[in-house]
Amino acid sequence: MDPVTIDHRKQELKVLLDLVASRPSHDLHRERQRIVVLQAMIAGAERRPQAA
Repeated sequence: MDPVTIDHRKQELKVLLDLVASRPSHDLHRERQRIVVLQAMIAGAERRPQAA
């Protein structure tokens, strides 16, 4: 199994944001919760210094 990278998380976030934008009247509570989690994970990864 390949490790999940920040790029994978960014791609998943983009897909979910597109889904929510295209279906605003649908109940997408779980997707919205996942968006919050992904945003926090991405922000945390971007704040950490990168290993050389």
